[in-house]
Amino acid sequence: MARCSGLSESTVGRIWRKFDLKPHLFDGFKLSTDPLFVEKVVDVVGLYHNPPQKAVVLCVDEKSQVQALDRSQPVLPMMPGMPERRTHYYARHGVTSLFAAFNIADGTVISELHRRHRHQEFLKFLKRIDKNVPGGLDVHLVCDNYGTHKTPETQGWLARHPRFHVHFTPTGSSWINQVERSFGYLTDQKIRRGVHKSVQALEADIRDWIGTWNENPRPSPGRRRPRRSSTPWPNICRRFQAGHTE
Repeated sequence: MARCSGLSESTVGRIWRKFDLKPHLFDGFKLSTDPLFVEKVVDVVGLYHNPPQKAVVLCVDEKSQVQALDRSQPVLPMMPGMPERRTHYYARHGVTSLFAAFNIADGTVISELHRRHRHQEFLKFLKRIDKNVPGGLDVHLVCDNYGTHKTPETQGWLARHPRFHVHFTPTGSSWINQVERSFGYLTDQKIRRGVHKSVQALEADIRDWIGTWNENPRPSPGRRRPRRSSTPWPNICRRFQAGHTE
């Protein structure tokens, strides 16, 4: 760039540092094509900030196909000046799927583990939620658009249980579902660092981690202080969506 612009390398470096430019890095992004993007964001975020009275708001999702991996060599522990090291080679010993509901009020997690990921398992999980939430409370579920959440069997069960209200996130926007941060912590703290010689060992570790989490839950993992803006955020959403859907 210095040769092309006629500037010195030190000048180019100062400009990059001044404007926090990092040409050696890149990241990805994904735009939602949901025509009701703004309405769904307002609905879900409204639940987070102003949950209904006499109701519980649960962020529900599945962490599917969690693999039980056994490293080909023992993990080398951390040492002074050297991080923990793991071999790239591993053996697979099966998979499991975690169904979880994150309570935004107190941070507790309702969970179930199943070897398959179908609407039958999702219905079993809904029944578990129904048993765990006191009968006098409505249940507002924040879900993504996965097919098991919209099958006729699921819709029929929800119709027979009117205290359940489902709020779908926009298409391609699962990041708005707060249970995803809980999944992130589970992956970083337990699964990625673990060595599991069987699915049973993996499931035991997941249950142990969730039990420890529920002993000292955090209501909103990863919450950041909002930045001030002179433009209301719903207007920003509408402008952003309009500029990328034409």
